[in-house]
Amino acid sequence: ESDADDAEAEPDDDDDYPEDAEEDEIDLVVALYREDGKPAAMALPKDLANDFDEFVGQLRRVPGEAGTLGVVVIDSDFFVMVRVRGKKVEVLLSDSVAANDWPIARDAVDYLGEDIPEDEEEAGPVGDFDMFADAGLSEFDLERLCGDLDADPSDLAGDIVSKIGFGPAYKKVASAFGL
Repeated sequence: ESDADDAEAEPDDDDDYPEDAEEDEIDLVVALYREDGKPAAMALPKDLANDFDEFVGQLRRVPGEAGTLGVVVIDSDFFVMVRVRGKKVEVLLSDSVAANDWPIARDAVDYLGEDIPEDEEEAGPVGDFDMFADAGLSEFDLERLCGDLDADPSDLAGDIVSKIGFGPAYKKVASAFGL
């Protein structure tokens, strides 16, 4: 019996974990926050797009007055939004099926306690749809916006952050990423 047969006989839990996104697949990693009441944005290192826990940790370090919102867009496929306010962490994933292919999407689904969808028919947004209710974007409106699975995720993320007052700051950083 060969080593390959042994590997098949005892599957490793990590075998189905998605591989990290490559540098050219990471479209955007940004933190949005308010400083002296004014919207601000800053680019974050692209490697955070592969490490949910470190991404949350970096967002905690940003001195936002009402918390910090992080946005990751990968491969024009999906976005993850994470809002950190004190100990509270809220998460929104634009397409749950991305959890099959991308580590940060897998971690977001795990964090939310959702099941990883088996097929495309189960695709759709998951998460804390009320995360921006205090900023004027209702749970219903956020869910409706995210429901457009044909929309480009970077455009959709831009629409969402514009509705909560970060449009120009987001666009400036997004353009630095070539979006």
